[in-house]
Amino acid sequence: MKNTITEASIYEAQGLKQEALEIYKNILKKDPNNQNAIDAIRRLSGFRSKHEDLNIQMLDFFIKMKSEKEISEFKRWLIRI
Repeated sequence: MKNTITEASIYEAQGLKQEALEIYKNILKKDPNNQNAIDAIRRLSGFRSKHEDLNIQMLDFFIKMKSEKEISEFKRWLIRI
């Protein structure tokens, strides 16, 4: 699969910051001037080290959520990041 900004953004929105970061890095290898990838790497590099456990917890929550209340809670969490 070709790495794209859209693909990385989807991973990022799902709380899969490490996966998104790797895609952004691959994009930069091919296009060192890609400003979207540069901005995303800057944004995720600081977040990743501080909140790695939270990402795993939210991924687990995302996979298991069933109620509308849980979906709303997850959306609020996404907005905060």
